[in-house]
Amino acid sequence: MALHPVAATEDIPEGTSRVVEVKGRSIGVYNVNGEYYAIQNYCPHQGAELCAGPVCGTTLESQVYEFIYGRDREIVRCPWHGWEFDLKTGKSLFSDRVRVRSYAVEVSEGQVYIVLGT
Repeated sequence: MALHPVAATEDIPEGTSRVVEVKGRSIGVYNVNGEYYAIQNYCPHQGAELCAGPVCGTTLESQVYEFIYGRDREIVRCPWHGWEFDLKTGKSLFSDRVRVRSYAVEVSEGQVYIVLGT
């Protein structure tokens, strides 16, 4: 596994993100409540730059006519068609078969690294 430095921790404060290029891959790096996550900047639906979409929450399971908002700043929504993906795992919120690639992130001595296989 190879570590690729992408930013200083101070460059991605809590609640923000940054799109980086690593070995020809466009990757969005997100700081969610002080933890760093990375996903591919490509929506599997029609190829939109996924990381250009809003970071938000979503409605949680609830009773009929009850709407409970949760998971604030843990979801990215595709800017083209609104498909939602979990920033922590890359999994879609609507299907077990649809996901975006997620990447391991390590933080050491104020530096954020993307972990890629060799």
